[in-house]
Amino acid sequence: MSAPMVTPELKALLRRVKLGRCLDTLPERLALAHTGQMGHAEFLELVLADEVTRRENTSADRRAHAAGLDPEMTLDRWDDTAKVTYDRAIWNELCSLRFIDAGHNAVIMFPVGVGKTFLATALGHAAVRRRYSVHFDRCDRLLKRLRASRLDNSHDTEMRKLLRVELLIVDDFALQVLDPLDTADIYELIVERHRSASTVVTSNREPIEWLALMADPLLAQSAIDRLQSAAHELVLDGESYRQRQNPASPNPQILTEHRPFGDHHDADADTPKVVPSHWRTGGPIRLAGDTAGTVVNSAASGRGRRRSSPNPAPQMSGKPRDVQFRVVVRSGGRCR
Repeated sequence: MSAPMVTPELKALLRRVKLGRCLDTLPERLALAHTGQMGHAEFLELVLADEVTRRENTSADRRAHAAGLDPEMTLDRWDDTAKVTYDRAIWNELCSLRFIDAGHNAVIMFPVGVGKTFLATALGHAAVRRRYSVHFDRCDRLLKRLRASRLDNSHDTEMRKLLRVELLIVDDFALQVLDPLDTADIYELIVERHRSASTVVTSNREPIEWLALMADPLLAQSAIDRLQSAAHELVLDGESYRQRQNPASPNPQILTEHRPFGDHHDADADTPKVVPSHWRTGGPIRLAGDTAGTVVNSAASGRGRRRSSPNPAPQMSGKPRDVQFRVVVRSGGRCR
């Protein structure tokens, strides 16, 4: 006996009760019920479970889009083979999302490109699926929007939206100097959300450096102290994770690794290197592309000295030779 067919009358009825998307999986479910000899109640439960799952996924995708989350940065897409080191216990605690219920924060720090934004966004997606309200924004764009809201008297409305959200994710925090208005906005956000709502911050700088970038030292210290006092700190180190997302890379496993902090040993001393980040202090700093010489920091005097390049540019000697040019004029398809 063949499996039951989906009739046009059944399709029309499903569409009338807003269950038209069930038709995508209904033929397969009918065949499964026929071969497995399922009862009517079991079959109905299976079909309705499919519809509930579809609606939940659709709702989560819409809320994630409204929150500003990148759809590609989810927990299941994180590459565990990446050479990125961090405290697994802290990460597992963050993935449990208990810090949101407790009103705690998370600070994800250090080198460029190791996946800070990816992990913070993945936490946002997990929170969205658990039906927390989430908002993701880059720090400079967030402050720019708050500054613009002062012009049309909507600043209080924008602040209330940010204070009301259960999980606020601020990416690339304090990469630039913050003026008095920006400092005041950051202070208000952190103080008003302290232990009542969760904030996730990613940054390439340490919290001690944030203080120097904020205009008002007193407001800065008060805000950062509150943020840190209730925060899980996740420090990442390793190779650039962005190279694994490069579609033009023929072999994503062959990557350039970040050196550990403070490690300046170079096996190839003749190759100029550029120090990529502020926390790599000490040691020689060679300027790439300097053909006349290389600048070396002097620890004793604090000044740079120039030494001769191991491969000096060849010098021209003698008189310049006369060079004759022959001009060819094309006319009528022929050369003269």
